[in-house]
Amino acid sequence: MQQEEESMLVSQEERENREYLRSLFEILTVMGKQNIPLDGHGAEATDGVFTPDNFQALLEFRMNAGDEVLRKQFEMTAVNLEYCSKVEQKQLLDVCESCIREETLREVRDSRFFSIVTEEEIDIAGEEHFPVFVRFVDDSKNLKEEFLGFLPCNTVADGKTLAVQLHTAITEKWGLNMEYCRGQTYVSSSRMAAKMKVVAASLLEKYPQATYTPYAACALNTLLAKSVPVTGIAFVLEIMEQIAMFFSHLPQLQTELDNAISLCFQSNEEKATELKKIFRSQWVERHDTFEIMVELLETLITSLDEIANCTTVRWSSRIKSQANMLSTMMTEFESVISLVVLKNALSFTRAFGKNLQGQTSDVFFAASSLMAVLHSLNEVLENIEVYHEFWFEEATNLASGMGIQVKLPGRCCRNQKDNMKSKLAVEAYYKEELSLPIVEHIIQELKDIFSENHLKALKCLSLVPSVMGQLKFNTSEENHADMYKHDLPNPDTLSAELHCWRIKWKHRGKDVELPSTIYDALRLSDIKYFPNVFTLLKVLCILPIIKVEDNKYETGRKRLKAYLRDTPREQRSSSLALLNINYDSKHDLDLMVDTYTKLYSDKDQVQEIVL
Repeated sequence: MQQEEESMLVSQEERENREYLRSLFEILTVMGKQNIPLDGHGAEATDGVFTPDNFQALLEFRMNAGDEVLRKQFEMTAVNLEYCSKVEQKQLLDVCESCIREETLREVRDSRFFSIVTEEEIDIAGEEHFPVFVRFVDDSKNLKEEFLGFLPCNTVADGKTLAVQLHTAITEKWGLNMEYCRGQTYVSSSRMAAKMKVVAASLLEKYPQATYTPYAACALNTLLAKSVPVTGIAFVLEIMEQIAMFFSHLPQLQTELDNAISLCFQSNEEKATELKKIFRSQWVERHDTFEIMVELLETLITSLDEIANCTTVRWSSRIKSQANMLSTMMTEFESVISLVVLKNALSFTRAFGKNLQGQTSDVFFAASSLMAVLHSLNEVLENIEVYHEFWFEEATNLASGMGIQVKLPGRCCRNQKDNMKSKLAVEAYYKEELSLPIVEHIIQELKDIFSENHLKALKCLSLVPSVMGQLKFNTSEENHADMYKHDLPNPDTLSAELHCWRIKWKHRGKDVELPSTIYDALRLSDIKYFPNVFTLLKVLCILPIIKVEDNKYETGRKRLKAYLRDTPREQRSSSLALLNINYDSKHDLDLMVDTYTKLYSDKDQVQEIVL
């Protein structure tokens, strides 16, 4: 009888502990969804008066609202003590983050094939991190791009070390099988671009089918520019980012730029309206961003100078100081010629890159035009003296119109004799240190990105019926699909199945339209009769170069940007960020409780948090 009573008491105690933990997890998920930092105030104010943080304040609010489980757990706790220590909060957050991520990972494993996408490194509570996304096709045949979390980024580590860290996180921490990874892409800053290229090469060496591609959400020209290993280019790209952030910081600053554009283009109101619209968008991510920058350089500098030299109280000293700094950096001749050379060198890849972000047929035919692009760039390289002379003259005229002295970079002037400062010497310097390495790098980068396997994959886009129709149904996908033969359910019947697939569309009814995208083809009611075609289409659409069909399936990137914009660096939390970004994910509180209990199975450990 006594044993039975003890068992009932233990059972009652376990139930209360579960309810208590459930309440804590519910509070944490609300804080994550609403982007409420755990630390609202210091745990103890300077005058010695205890001030609860946000987490404790919500606990108290919930108790006052009638949560008897919480009240019972904390009724003996002193009013000037924390209900949950920082260590305990971290344990709860780790479990919360793991359970929410597992919902996505379960979908990925069910889908089998996936691709990895990392975004540019960001600051989380004083440490650099990579945001990591995963692409996959869900049960409803929708291409989704979901946020998995942040990985610490040691900026002093080499590329191979970063590759090991990423591989360990994907396989050991998140439990994904890299043998099913079919694509990888890395959006990074200029300082990390070379290292991330090593990461891609390292993973590709181990997993040859993890094709390295550009990212559909990022202009090819931007990726190419960020990868150029020239100091002046990295410098000017950073300035462009800062200018974009500066004018978008306040509506008044944007209005100031609008007025400057109107004044500069007063004879062409239509052009002025177009440029204003561009500068209110993510203009630094456009294919023609360098053309725009060169065209509006004088207007931007004029606007910055007017803000910096304003004698009224309209602008704060911080804004005026920042405007002056940006203007000073942009009025260096190295910045001017860097922009001009980028504009001209990347003009050969602009249309090509734009097509890569177009419809399925645009991507397919863009792949076929790569050789023409490389041919044009090689022609520039062979005649670099002539091309550089034109580029240097353009930069000189632009600089002279703004009163900018044509000279070597400051770091070179200190090391060169006076006879190296002549115009001819300056022109020769920028040819060797800027124009030549930029063109050489663009050519090599295109060859590296568009590898043989990558081009084979893009050629398989002829499986999409509309592309097939444009080719008069004279296609030969089996010649390119061999790289995916081990992924197919029935590889021996591929040739016959592809023949039937072509016949189906070639002899379709007059009223039947050809599906124009991969997604349209994937959702055909009779696609189940073409299992090999279905698998090929499924693998192709998760390649990072293929854009997501519906914006609602790539909200993770937008929410990440919103989280970074709205959250001060010191308040950012990788765990709360995942809760916020994956706002729509299923939050199974019971699973969180079970997971926490298993991780801290020792009774004393579990009770430590509830006593």
